[in-house]
Amino acid sequence: MQTLASTDSRPRITTRERNPGAQMRRIDSGSLMGGDNLLMIEHAGHQYFLRMTRNNKLILTK
Repeated sequence: MQTLASTDSRPRITTRERNPGAQMRRIDSGSLMGGDNLLMIEHAGHQYFLRMTRNNKLILTK
């Protein structure tokens, strides 16, 4: 698994790596978006926007 560079030099271990039989979390996009076509996500002090297009595609921007 490839990890992104961060200020924390420790390798990140996902639940699936610790327990390969574990189920990955699944969230329906409709539930996540709450019926809207734009959602703001705050992560590590930054704001990201998840947008659903007219063609039903998801785009994440900073």
